[in-house]
Amino acid sequence: MRAAVLHQPAPIEQNPLQLEDLPVPEPDPGEVLLRVEACGVCRTDLHITMGELKPLLSAVTPGHQIVGRVEKLGANVSGLHAGQRLGVSWLGGADGTCLLCRKGMENLCDQPTFTGYSVNGGYAEYAIARADFCVPLPEEADAKDVAPLLCAGIIGFRSLRVAEVESGDRVGLFGFGASAHLAIEVLKHWGCEVYVATRGASHQKLARDLGAVWVGEATDRPPVQLDRAVTFAPSGDVVIAALSSLRKGGIVAINAIHLDRMPQFDYDTLLWGERQLRSVANMTRQDAHDFVKLATEIGIRPRTTLFTLDQVNEALAAVYHDSIDGAAVVLCQ
Repeated sequence: MRAAVLHQPAPIEQNPLQLEDLPVPEPDPGEVLLRVEACGVCRTDLHITMGELKPLLSAVTPGHQIVGRVEKLGANVSGLHAGQRLGVSWLGGADGTCLLCRKGMENLCDQPTFTGYSVNGGYAEYAIARADFCVPLPEEADAKDVAPLLCAGIIGFRSLRVAEVESGDRVGLFGFGASAHLAIEVLKHWGCEVYVATRGASHQKLARDLGAVWVGEATDRPPVQLDRAVTFAPSGDVVIAALSSLRKGGIVAINAIHLDRMPQFDYDTLLWGERQLRSVANMTRQDAHDFVKLATEIGIRPRTTLFTLDQVNEALAAVYHDSIDGAAVVLCQ
């Protein structure tokens, strides 16, 4: 099979992924072998390929928004069948025994498996996944429309939950890429007013087209105080901009696995009044099932730019440079 392999983190301009011919892997007990249809591109893939996240393996195939069909079942797998369409996301497994797993917070597991980071991911023609962490997907949808739901969509949905968004709230989205352009569809469905602060004329236009009531630059303050906000840009300056936009009692959810320098800020004016800063870490299987169900019901259709497996480095570069609207998707067959 063909797979894009990272041997050594490097700048995006150096094309860090190498396309290689590898044997098709065999599923162990409890696993499935998937024939990959498509895999979405996430900013976390940039952190992995550029070395902002410490390498865990000597070589790894990134990619964790996998849409595939079951090619082979490992031993002890039940409830799935050959040819079934499944999704695989960033959280590829949890130990189920640590304190946080026992408390229902498997997204914070002490011994997690991360798809495309601690195990091989979906920038390949075939991928292995833990069967109990796969998400059944609608059969009729186009793979390119489903792939971005599996991390960008799920983590955006979890961010809204972490921010405790309620129907009718005024919600700020700071940054408007793959995740935010799906989150706005959920917010509209919930009857929220959405305010978007983002860089780039094309991103701003997309936000307006998708129903934002106000759109400004990346660190602009909306014209009203916000009930809730989610930051999608890995920038401390953006977090402060979101915090400065909150009413008393409001919440900012930081949707970033890596964040640059956090500027100093004045507690009395920005955080006092029971305003809260919260981080968003991974997702649970329940988040995944709930979001896929909701996205199917309300007909969420991501804006996508397509790349072939041969163009995987170009896909990463497009996300890095913010040169596309919506999500990048790699077609793997």
